[in-house]
Amino acid sequence: MPIDFTLSPEQRALQDGARTFAEGVLAPIAAQIDAIADPAEAFYSTRAAFREMARAGFTKSFIPVADGGLGFGLVDFALAAEELARVDVNVLTTLLSSGVGLRPVIQFGDAAQRTLFLQPFGEDADGELLAAFAFTEVGGGANFDSADAEAGVQTIARRDGDAWVVTGQKHYTANGSGWHGKGAHLYSVVCRTDPTKGARESLAVVMVPGDAAGVQVIDVYDKLGNRGVMTPRVHFEEVRVPANHLIGRPGQGLEIVSGAFNWTAALIGAACVGVMRAAFDYALDFAKSERRLGSGPIIEHQNVGYMLADIKMRIEAARYLTWKSCHYLEQTDGRGEELAIMTKVYCSELAVQVVYDAMRLVGVESYTKKTPLERLLRDALVFPLYDGGNMGVRRRQLHGFFTQPEYDSMLAAQGRVPPWKEQ
Repeated sequence: MPIDFTLSPEQRALQDGARTFAEGVLAPIAAQIDAIADPAEAFYSTRAAFREMARAGFTKSFIPVADGGLGFGLVDFALAAEELARVDVNVLTTLLSSGVGLRPVIQFGDAAQRTLFLQPFGEDADGELLAAFAFTEVGGGANFDSADAEAGVQTIARRDGDAWVVTGQKHYTANGSGWHGKGAHLYSVVCRTDPTKGARESLAVVMVPGDAAGVQVIDVYDKLGNRGVMTPRVHFEEVRVPANHLIGRPGQGLEIVSGAFNWTAALIGAACVGVMRAAFDYALDFAKSERRLGSGPIIEHQNVGYMLADIKMRIEAARYLTWKSCHYLEQTDGRGEELAIMTKVYCSELAVQVVYDAMRLVGVESYTKKTPLERLLRDALVFPLYDGGNMGVRRRQLHGFFTQPEYDSMLAAQGRVPPWKEQ
């Protein structure tokens, strides 16, 4: 059977709908966000657009149909994400952050947990609810999987009768403030259930309602880019939740965290492609219309045409790697994670280079706010750094695959499940 990358009529309609939504709803706010000095207010300014996104069905697109959502496949989600990110990356990031916050329940929750935690989001037609993935410790996140009980995740959930009591400090918790600054509707808190044991025995994910006593939004970080995304510091002080808020079992946290980050890794590729497209489109239009005191448009010069060619080739390569990684991850029930991680690393670093190359083509004017390129660069710079930094987490994950005795470099290309992941 031949490999076919042709989009179905439904996928083309989804792509067109996302493009129309982005240009009609997101474009008006994209340029306004940077004009707001206060980082919290910049985030709150996106609320109306997020509401419209909810009414259009995007906010429940990643929730399975059985749980009240639309059940988008990963490739479908990537098609929409690219179109949204081409216009504005902020509201899309808020959407993806809710998705990763719910991912532990979607992938590993039992029937009661799915009803308790997913159903409210499936019924949230106005985008009032935000989920957050509370992963990064104030001391860092790269060694979350440490076998050393004295290292790794320092947020602890201790069992007390019929409850878990969670104490710890997290930051860069996207959506962590909620829309009112008092907390997200729901947190997936990465923690350990025993301070005397390492990650393989004790790492866990506990679902914590944002209105639980002891949840505190401590600080809102002011960022270079992604100005409309909220990434606060959140403390959990003796937060008591029912015992059934533990997803899976102690020690399964490694698998749960990996599953959540694989989902975002594949989709961040689509966001990167969207940002690169925006930079290319601007540079192409500029090259076709600007003479720079010459006798004709600068696109007539080979060096300009060759730069544009290089940029376009990178965008196409990044797009199809993203599609392949989404397909592979989905077809293997999340076990084919290698390409998702590669997508995150490759596309995120490529996005920074592509935007910078577009700026080089346009010249010094691109460093001013007269063009969108300086904003696109500031937004792109975070791609290699967040969602499991490329150096601290993602390349280490790939290194770990290569050390497996059963590793075969053709596994991903052939769509096979890695032997060490077979059930």
